[in-house]
Amino acid sequence: MITLKQRLVQQAMSEGFDACKLCRPWDVPQVPGRLKAFVDKGYHGQMDWLAERQNWRGNPAALWPEARSVIMLAESYTPKDDPMAMLAERDIGTVSVYARNKDYHDTVKKRLKRLARWLIGEGGGEVKVFVDTAPVPEKPLGQAAGLGWQGKHTNLVSRDLGSWFFIGSVFTTLDLEPDPAEIDHCGSCRACLDICPTDAFPAPHQLDARRCISYLTIEHKGPVDEELRARMGNRIYGCDDCLAVCPWNKFAVEAREVKYHARDDLKAPKLADLAMLDDTAFRARFSGSPIKRIGRDRFVRNVLYAIGNSGEPSLWSVAQGLCEDPDPTVADAARWAAKRLENAANRLA
Repeated sequence: MITLKQRLVQQAMSEGFDACKLCRPWDVPQVPGRLKAFVDKGYHGQMDWLAERQNWRGNPAALWPEARSVIMLAESYTPKDDPMAMLAERDIGTVSVYARNKDYHDTVKKRLKRLARWLIGEGGGEVKVFVDTAPVPEKPLGQAAGLGWQGKHTNLVSRDLGSWFFIGSVFTTLDLEPDPAEIDHCGSCRACLDICPTDAFPAPHQLDARRCISYLTIEHKGPVDEELRARMGNRIYGCDDCLAVCPWNKFAVEAREVKYHARDDLKAPKLADLAMLDDTAFRARFSGSPIKRIGRDRFVRNVLYAIGNSGEPSLWSVAQGLCEDPDPTVADAARWAAKRLENAANRLA
């Protein structure tokens, strides 16, 4: 007779997930110590919520004491093309693969809610669903459930899906059989560590977010340290380098969900066009996109850093035109970019 767990996995696949594994909320005893060490070293930067909610983020069992099982789901967003190919295009901006279309939070959460409703109907109990917006240690739980393992870049890696997948979880009061935890399959490979443009990995399995381009372009408020600006290249929202070079991606296939396929206007967006966005135009262009949440000022700041790194004298006038922007961080980025391009033009002459 087919069990509830087996039917659950089948239902998860029919909802569009690519993997479904289970663990217990208390299966990650290593998390509190690792989180404390991360925060104590200041690696969290301006992400104060990591320090303030350590009790929940470090202990999933404390988040909802009644929960007995955690259902971990993976959904692929593997790109069709190599995202690193655009890093050499000096007049365009590169956007992290996950943010080139609809906000994945909305898409994944809808699937989670449908699966949770199905589970209640079939097995009873109570459920709570989470996708990246609550203090849940999703990656350690994913490893404990057998979804994948945390690679040396700290992200979850799967033997079947590579590095390109979103993670969601369903906590339930039902007592469901857990799956075996996954083991580390990185071996001696350090491709993800060596590729990092800003040397954000102090050691394997350790990330200093303060140097991570994903953190700098999305979470960091205010000016970015000038030494790091020069290393950001044309990355204007997130960075995929450490994911893209993972050898396990050779087993990944392109995402089935069309909402994760890149929008035409985000495949190779011109820096000059993006720099000209005012707040209204920014909100209109990125409606429904995760990019919208960082706001026009932070986004244009990133674009100006990319312009400064472009070495394209033709973009000097774009940077110069924003040197008196009402936002002081944007104005600072514009002056930095204009100066860099002046120097580039002088060297060319």
